[in-house]
Amino acid sequence: MLILCGVALAFAMITTVLTSFFTQDGVKIIPGFTLRNYLEAVTNPLYQITMARSLVISIVTTAITVLLAYPIAYFLAFYAGARRTLWLILITTPFWTSYLLRVFSWKVILGYNGVINSGLKSLGLISEPLTFLVYNPFAVIITLVHAWLPFAILPLYVSLEKIDRSYLEAATDLGDSPRDRFWRIILPLSLPGVMAASLMIFIPTVGDYITPQLVGGPDGQMVASSIVELFGRVNDKPLGSALAIVSILIVSGLSLAYMQITRRVTERIG
Repeated sequence: MLILCGVALAFAMITTVLTSFFTQDGVKIIPGFTLRNYLEAVTNPLYQITMARSLVISIVTTAITVLLAYPIAYFLAFYAGARRTLWLILITTPFWTSYLLRVFSWKVILGYNGVINSGLKSLGLISEPLTFLVYNPFAVIITLVHAWLPFAILPLYVSLEKIDRSYLEAATDLGDSPRDRFWRIILPLSLPGVMAASLMIFIPTVGDYITPQLVGGPDGQMVASSIVELFGRVNDKPLGSALAIVSILIVSGLSLAYMQITRRVTERIG
């Protein structure tokens, strides 16, 4: 099964790369070699703005998710005790429901006539629905944070759980306060988990399509929406393939740079 998945992924990538060098003429794709599609994908202001917005949304989502996940993972690793399994089950409960359903739930919560606006109006705090809650990057970030939070908690928990408790005991014997133990031992040793959680959130959220479509509105659309539009309504598969490859290269470059920086910081602290 693993080999089959690898072959399918390789076939899809090779097909996308080859198509990105072709030319679209109406409904016909003309094989050949041209860099026009890549030039268009890189220089078109529309795609530049969409790509920049996607990166900003994903980076902010990653930062918020990791900051929220770290205390939860810390609690599980050091204070949950015998109830750790119960807490892990509760954390993974969202996986039991559809991702689409969870996004729709936030659309209901943040909508003009949603739970928040209806509650505020019933309390007399507002007279008109708050329009900034939905159909913008804010709504996309909130929804993505909720959807991907468990994916950040689990690798952070594993990283914190693996920390040798004898280090903490030795630090206590030497007079370190709980805060000193955290900054000098726990945080540095958990940086691999922070890196894994960050990448696990950042990479897939850049290419998220469902969330921006449902709660993003025109100002919250991300690069996946542009790629789908090029393959569908615009019917320009070579340009769509080129934009997809450019996105992959940008995300891969940023991820590798982040990994290098994190490793150097870990080595320097260690």
